[in-house]
Order: sequence, then structure tokens, then C-alpha cells
Amino acid sequence: MQITDNDRARIAAAIAGAEAQTSGEIFCVVSRRVSSYLDVSLAWAAGAALIAPIVFVPFVLDLRWPGGGWEAAHRAAEAASTGQTLAIYALSQAVVFVSVFLLTRIPALRRLSTPAGVRRGRVREAALQQFLAHGVHVTRERTGVLIFAALDEHQVELIADEAIHAEVEEADWAQAVDALTRELREDRLVEGFSAAVALCGQVLARHFPPRPDNPNELPDHLILL
Repeated sequence: MQITDNDRARIAAAIAGAEAQTSGEIFCVVSRRVSSYLDVSLAWAAGAALIAPIVFVPFVLDLRWPGGGWEAAHRAAEAASTGQTLAIYALSQAVVFVSVFLLTRIPALRRLSTPAGVRRGRVREAALQQFLAHGVHVTRERTGVLIFAALDEHQVELIADEAIHAEVEEADWAQAVDALTRELREDRLVEGFSAAVALCGQVLARHFPPRPDNPNELPDHLILL
């Protein structure tokens, strides 16, 4: 998804319009991907490498114990065969590991192979980092709201500061999150953020009307990571 200067300008205008109705501050961030999920790929690859070759061992390895009547040449042949089989087993582990690792690096498969809880947790962590890094938590009356979208993860996070938590139920933000999520599914980022910002502005306006002095404490432009 390409984000143009015009897209950013439209979102900035939506933020400015929403903030004109409230003393709250709305800050928007979009991230193409919050994590490489390298550890997830490694975990899948290691698990597959340990388990998958075991399925094929009975077909290539003769597990009969050496018994009476075996000749020395037969024993030597069995030892050589076992050595070859173990070498094939080790090679198959390496092939499975590399294959699964590379497959799980494909974006669509990486998303499918990453547990939903892991994705949610990392998006939440990334959103909190942005909340703190950009000072959304240090507005004068602690009325900052962060709208965070992770494109690759298909996840949206909304984080409200301390004063807002005391007045607004989390369910009140559901419409904004749903609106942004719905539009992002259709690759309409500008429409999604504009709708979410407008809905957040309505919630903030009910609880935090504009003050006589109403400085713009946070930038209105969209941050792209």
C-alpha cells in the first residue's frame, strides 16, 4: 500500500477537524509491519525438522536387532546401511528446516503461521512504544489518543491516556477501531483513518470540550513507520 503526500494531507485535515471540537489530542501512526517474526519462523522450522523426518525413518531404517545366524559380512553391511540412513536422516532434517523456514518468510504464510495472540501482543507493544516515544502521554491534561494500524498484521490498536480512561469506556472506541479495520481490509487507508479520527473526535468532544486556550500539542500528520 502506497501512501502519498496527498493521503497524509487528507488525514491531517481530518485530525485538525476532529481536534477543533475537543481539548483532546489525536495522534495517528501506521506501520507496515511491527516485527520480522524471525523467532516464529525458526520455531516452526525447528519443530518440523525434529518431527517430520521421524515419519520416514521406519521406511528407510531396518530396526531389527542383530541375532543368531548372522554372518560377519552381513553385520558389516547392516552397519553401513544404518550409517547411510542416519546420514539421510540428518540431511532430511536440514532440508525440512530450511524449507519450512523459507516458506514461513512468505508474508501470507508468515501471517498464517504466527499465532493470533503473538501478533496481537506485538502490535500492542509497538503501539505502546509509539505512544511513549511521541509523547502522547505528556499532554497537559493527559487527554491524548493514539490510533495505530499495523498493515501486515491486519491489526488496529487504540490507546487512550490516563484522564480519558477515567471518563470513557473502552467500548466507546469500538466503532473507531471497527471503521479503520474495515477500510484497511479494502486498502482504503485514508478513508479508514479519517473515519476513525472523526469517531474519536466525537467521543472526546462529549467528555473533553475545547478550552478557551486550546493549543495543538501533538503533530496532526500521519506517522509512517
